[in-house]
Amino acid sequence: MHDDSLFNAQEVFILIKGQQVYLREIREDDSDSIIRCFQNEEIMYMTGTRNILTKEQIKEAIKRFKADSSRYDFAICLVDNDQVIGDLAIMEVDLDNKKAVFRIALHNIENCGRGMGSEAVRLAQRFTFEELNLNRLELQVYSHNSRAIKSYEKVGFKKEGVLRQALFMNNTFSDEIIMSLLRDEYMKIQK
Repeated sequence: MHDDSLFNAQEVFILIKGQQVYLREIREDDSDSIIRCFQNEEIMYMTGTRNILTKEQIKEAIKRFKADSSRYDFAICLVDNDQVIGDLAIMEVDLDNKKAVFRIALHNIENCGRGMGSEAVRLAQRFTFEELNLNRLELQVYSHNSRAIKSYEKVGFKKEGVLRQALFMNNTFSDEIIMSLLRDEYMKIQK
């Protein structure tokens, strides 16, 4: 356990701190920030999201997520002022096979390209490999989201598969790219 992270299984309070951002357990009042994703066409397209959720639907989803022992959902907050700028999840945690699936969303397109998303991903990796002791972290990203692909590669994820033309959105097909990071690769990056 690191000095700058706290994990208490009974309270389920989680804090993992970086230089620009920190992760904490997501709360229902974070729906005010999350709803911004559904108001931005570019974010919707980059994530392949079709359904626009209401604030109440987001709050209900957060309640369901908290009750699901196979996932950890975090708000991404700025260290300087505690503002929520995104959310991420480590889902489908499979302790038998020591693997999980990862997703992230920044709630405002202006926060992209500033290193905050990459730092949040690194914090999620640290939680996955050092706190949960998993061996594999997997994600899916669409081929038209080149900025995200570059960001994932920068923090160590490797492309390992392509589901060709898996998404039809904005009148065009996109591939779904599967990327992963393994524990030994993560440990090499940390040295």
